[in-house]
Amino acid sequence: MADPAPTRSAPKTGQAARVITAATMVTVLLGLSGLTLTVTVVSLVLATPLLFLFSPVLVPAAVVVFLSTIGLVMSGGFGVTALSGLAWFYRYASGRRPVGSDRVDVARARVGDYGWHVRS
Repeated sequence: MADPAPTRSAPKTGQAARVITAATMVTVLLGLSGLTLTVTVVSLVLATPLLFLFSPVLVPAAVVVFLSTIGLVMSGGFGVTALSGLAWFYRYASGRRPVGSDRVDVARARVGDYGWHVRS
C-alpha cells in the first residue's frame, strides 16, 4: 500500500510577516550600504585636491597622531597586563590557588630537581 502524498499547508501569517519584515530590512540595509559607499567615493573625489595641497602639513600630523595613539593604546595594554599579573600573583601568594597555579608548582618542582642534579 502506498503512502498518501504529503500535503503542504499554507504558510502561517506569522511566518509570512517574518519573511516580509526580513526582506524589508535587507532591502533598507543594502540601500544604506550603497548610499554610504556613494557618499564615501564622492567625498574622496572632492577631498583629494585639498589633501594633495595640504599634504606637507597633514602627513607629519597624521604620523604624529598615529604614533601617539599607538603609544597610548600600548601603554594601557601594558598597564592592564601588569595589574592582572600583580592580582594573579597576590592570589597565588595568599594561597587562593588562581588559574594556572598548578603549572607554576610543576615548573618550580622541575627547576628544583634540575638544580639538585646539577649541584650534586
